[in-house]
Amino acid sequence: MPADTPPPSSPALPPSRGKGASDLTEAEALDELTVLADELAAHDIRYYQDEAPTVSDAEYDVLKRRNEAIEAVFPHLVRDNSPSMRVGAARAEKFSPVEHGVPMLSLDNAFSDEEAAEFDARVRRFLKLGEEEVAYTAEPKIDGLSASLRYEDGRLVQGATRGDGRVGEDVTENFRTINDIPSRLKGFGWPEVIEIRGEVYLGHADFAALNAAAEAAGQKTYVNARNAASGSLRQLDARITAARPLRFFAYTWGLISAPFAQTQGEALAMLAEWGFKTTPQTQAVKGLSGLLRAYADFSKQRPKLTFDIDGVVYKVDRLDWQQRLGFVSRSPRWAIARKFPAEQATTVLRAIDLQVGRTGAITPVARLEPVFVGGVTVENATLHNADEIARKDIRVGDTVILQRAGDVIPQVLGPAPDTPRGPEPYAFPTHCPCPLHTPLARETTASGAETVVRRCTGEFACPFQRIEHLKHFVSRRAFDIEGLGEKQLVAFYEEELVREPADIFRLARDEAKLASLREREGYGEVSIRNLVAGIEARRTIALDRFIYGLGIRHVGETTAMTLARGYLTAEAFLAAMDKVADRDPEAVEELDALDQVGAAVIEAAAAYFAADHNRRIVAALVGELDIQDALAPKTDTAVAGKTVVFTGSLEHMTRDEAKAQAERLGAKVSGSVSKKTDLVVAGPGAGSKLKTAAELGIQVLTEDEWLALVGA
Repeated sequence: MPADTPPPSSPALPPSRGKGASDLTEAEALDELTVLADELAAHDIRYYQDEAPTVSDAEYDVLKRRNEAIEAVFPHLVRDNSPSMRVGAARAEKFSPVEHGVPMLSLDNAFSDEEAAEFDARVRRFLKLGEEEVAYTAEPKIDGLSASLRYEDGRLVQGATRGDGRVGEDVTENFRTINDIPSRLKGFGWPEVIEIRGEVYLGHADFAALNAAAEAAGQKTYVNARNAASGSLRQLDARITAARPLRFFAYTWGLISAPFAQTQGEALAMLAEWGFKTTPQTQAVKGLSGLLRAYADFSKQRPKLTFDIDGVVYKVDRLDWQQRLGFVSRSPRWAIARKFPAEQATTVLRAIDLQVGRTGAITPVARLEPVFVGGVTVENATLHNADEIARKDIRVGDTVILQRAGDVIPQVLGPAPDTPRGPEPYAFPTHCPCPLHTPLARETTASGAETVVRRCTGEFACPFQRIEHLKHFVSRRAFDIEGLGEKQLVAFYEEELVREPADIFRLARDEAKLASLREREGYGEVSIRNLVAGIEARRTIALDRFIYGLGIRHVGETTAMTLARGYLTAEAFLAAMDKVADRDPEAVEELDALDQVGAAVIEAAAAYFAADHNRRIVAALVGELDIQDALAPKTDTAVAGKTVVFTGSLEHMTRDEAKAQAERLGAKVSGSVSKKTDLVVAGPGAGSKLKTAAELGIQVLTEDEWLALVGA
């Protein structure tokens, strides 16, 4: 593996993702929805909270559309925490929560003229307008950080980020440092209470200057202006925000105490009168022809603008029609975002290197002649997998088409037409590039079909996987050891101070190794004390964090929490996993019965704990830790100790609320009906689970009967 770090790879696809949604079995659909939920939640956190996205907007949209396609075929599998119901990511704990007066929802996307035409047709059908043309506004879609500003009696009293759409982060003092945001509204006509909404952003020149200054100071640089704006605003010290040249465009509103306009255009004019900057490029258009002309016009303007836009937002102009159209799920019916395609360029493919991920997945990386595309110079790009290289017949020496989708991760689309070709087709290696040269294996589905992913079979024996496992182990949502970031961890690994997770905790008590640290630049007594304190603070760890930190494939934070609640103690969890690895039928059935755990997780857990080196590493780690039991369920309720399945639509509470209620009362919530199920709570639309319950003679309750039973 080369010394320079290649771009992050896309998540490995589950075997079922090669099928159409309508071709999936229900079990495959449940497995894939579970994996998609974890993938998209992780991407949301990296994008909204960490300001460090690892997939492009286009790749994210593919995952989201896949989720929606499966849910359309299997509507009974839609959960209340589905990615289709979620906007943004939960607020970071370092900020106080702010509940938005009106939720900050996201927009549906359109990617073609046909989808724009369907949006216009839907609006006219809903409003029963026949062939009458609808008046719209076409506004540039600013690529920044969404924000909500609450004004009372014309004075700014609170500023919040979007967060998850319902609860954001209170960064009021930081907003007060942005010159484009008035502390008091100008003019007249503003409601007594109003939430002004818009986008915080950095202009191109300001972003370049910020990164240049950071690089000169040896500090972190940002991959794009959007992440820089987010990182600048979400600072605990408002003085840092004040030093950044942030700007703000206002384009809509949330909670208002009284109406103040009749159309979107009038409202934007009022916002400008009150002291806000609005996008001067906004156009008033009519009908589909106007929408398409505006998109073409914005496409031409885009390279000349001083700030980033990634599309055009179409909004129905009349506010009374907006109210009639209302919302569906997490998006308004009266607006849609028409996204721009990714920018492209051509360059020469110099070489293909292999990147080894934490789970052994091999990602081929293109090494390119440097080329400027999408605002940056690109030298590396993902090639996804061996099948993609073969399908596109990509060869070293080709002149290739490069696409920088979403201004994040470049990808090679294929050879450029009418250009010289490389001399030989690329032969994908059969062994890992690590010193052990471990064979690569392709996974197979239950039917025996091979998947696209090749994996190194060495796991922790492979040094590339070992360091990636260690990085995951110390990541923020795993053990989160203060003073031990990725950079320090890699250095410790190279110097053989840390080779497996248990070594981190041994290091804190190894005086000889600590003494060797004192010889390193930047490691004085204070640094070492802080490092030891950070390690010791994580010697006591919650069970769900311990499980997540192990790095088992398909076990994200949500699944780790499910496993912790299902087994309660580390001893019970590890004993059960050993049995699952041995394919004990009862242990597998018990794992399968846990809510949102399916075949993908079961297979991953079995493979992980079947490996002797993994068992040894886990045993050594357990010996260094005090793993806290998960919160024990109640034992004095009518449903304590019972296994409950919820199916169908619930009318008095959401599915997540029902599950949380059952768990608080000591019940175990399962996603499937088996002979171990005690109760099935069935609402309208209950299907196969209700039938299975009847066949097994399991007690079935209506939602009202459930509420009466639990005394709610």
